[in-house]
Amino acid sequence: MQQAPRQIVTSFRPIPLDVPEGMMPNEFFNSAENLNDLVHNNGLLVNPENLLMYRKALGHSNEFDTSIIYNTSQTILNPLGRPVRRTQVPLNVKHVWNRMNQIMIEYMLETYPDPAEHLVLAGEASLDATWPLTSPGVPSIRMLHNHFIVFPVKTLQDAELADSDNPNLTDGGQHSLFQQHMKKTYRDFFDRALDLEILKPVPTSESQLKLTGYPQGLPCWEIQGGVEALGKPQFWKEYDYILMGFIDFYRTFFTQVSTRNAPMPKDVYFPEHVEAELLFNNNFLKTAKVVREQCVTDAKYANLIRWQPAFKQLIYRNDEGKLIVTISQNSIGNAITELLGVVVNRTPDAEAYEKAEPALISKLLEVRARLIEADLGHGIATDYWDA
Repeated sequence: MQQAPRQIVTSFRPIPLDVPEGMMPNEFFNSAENLNDLVHNNGLLVNPENLLMYRKALGHSNEFDTSIIYNTSQTILNPLGRPVRRTQVPLNVKHVWNRMNQIMIEYMLETYPDPAEHLVLAGEASLDATWPLTSPGVPSIRMLHNHFIVFPVKTLQDAELADSDNPNLTDGGQHSLFQQHMKKTYRDFFDRALDLEILKPVPTSESQLKLTGYPQGLPCWEIQGGVEALGKPQFWKEYDYILMGFIDFYRTFFTQVSTRNAPMPKDVYFPEHVEAELLFNNNFLKTAKVVREQCVTDAKYANLIRWQPAFKQLIYRNDEGKLIVTISQNSIGNAITELLGVVVNRTPDAEAYEKAEPALISKLLEVRARLIEADLGHGIATDYWDA
């Protein structure tokens, strides 16, 4: 079977929401009014930490697909002032967030035990205020949320091949700025800055999915100990370290792009390594110079740059059943599934969606019950399920 990214079609029930006249859709989706609708029509569970589990109305997969969002829409009305990554979440909220993630992933792996039958993934994408709200590709809900998704492997095998030049795919590997120009510098920084016990770097041959050939060129780490390691606080510390290292690299690079010979950004996580590995690295600074000069002469190119840290961080199961962590810059705003070579075309088709809905909802209610039992929230009633 040909190794290539796949393009699947996922049906959804059209959402009966009217965007007020004069507003762009992605402006409305960031409003407290829309988030309130999300709770009442798709909400499954909520807790005092404002973590909300909900059914994805516009999902990636009708096999299993849900999200947990840090819903600050009622407490922080400014959409650009809300927490958008794990490093901005209060410690007590992050503790609950990590436990919810652990239970969700454990359920997915238990329900779908065979990697030859199902692709299992969980992760988050940066929703930083790095573009104007009205720009194409800007996330529709500007708050931190995780995705929990399962794709039947047969669906992927039978799907059309995706165009390898699809702009959403080129962000994940050989076309990436970091991977194309600074691959060794990027990986060396992770290796030297991060003190890891549970996460072990793995080569591309172990991290790539044989079906799609993705992820492409990204640093990847195996979770030693598998799913049991997700129940250890040390794992989540190391998961944060990877994000922190990425943020330091990203901020330092684009600070140099913006301003020649700029000082080290404030509040970096690994200042000694930023100085030694980046600010004295000629290849790193040479690449910043190339990008800076193109920004000066190419307005369209400059407008596409996300100057603040934009990322996708992912836990997924590889072909051998091992759990892998990876992280990628998110320069286009593409979906997290595309990091694994899966392009999803969402199509309004209520009849097709309703055929899959009962089995999907049944699983979401099962995992909700586990979260409630673990004192991680209480159920929400909607027109489709009770509390």
